[in-house]
Amino acid sequence: MAKRIFQNPNWTPTTQADAGALTNATYMALKGGSATQRIDFLDIYVNGNAPSSSPTALCVARTVTSLGLTPTALAIPTTDGPTDPATAALAAPPVSYIAAATGPQRSNLTTDCRLSLAINAFGGSFRWNSGQGQQWVMLGNTVGFGETLISCQNVAAPNSPGSINCHLEYEPY
Repeated sequence: MAKRIFQNPNWTPTTQADAGALTNATYMALKGGSATQRIDFLDIYVNGNAPSSSPTALCVARTVTSLGLTPTALAIPTTDGPTDPATAALAAPPVSYIAAATGPQRSNLTTDCRLSLAINAFGGSFRWNSGQGQQWVMLGNTVGFGETLISCQNVAAPNSPGSINCHLEYEPY
């Protein structure tokens, strides 16, 4: 399959507790397109454009209890598309979204992995690039393994999230 990039420029995450429905436009979420689809995350890039110091405790996590329900279709300037213009359309494309009728719930399980992307949104940047065989993996489209999101953890001060730009490069199979 071909690589894709889901990007969202100039959005502001907010600190929210685990296992509660996240507020629209404060996260980026990707859900598998079918019950058996595998998705490998290859690159995650975040850079800040806040006007002042803004410690932002972002993390990549799976969902628990409830996936985002009835995701809203993306609108410009947020996009998701193939990196190669000759890419054939997928039979079951992944669902990328930043808003839904009911937001996804970030996992609160101590046995789930998380990837910390904490930055100072006042010009800070963070790039996670996986090595071969070390990708963040999603499988299917159900609770537990079938949805991944980037959001801001509810951690102790200082944590005053600022505006960021973000992209996720991934490959569906």
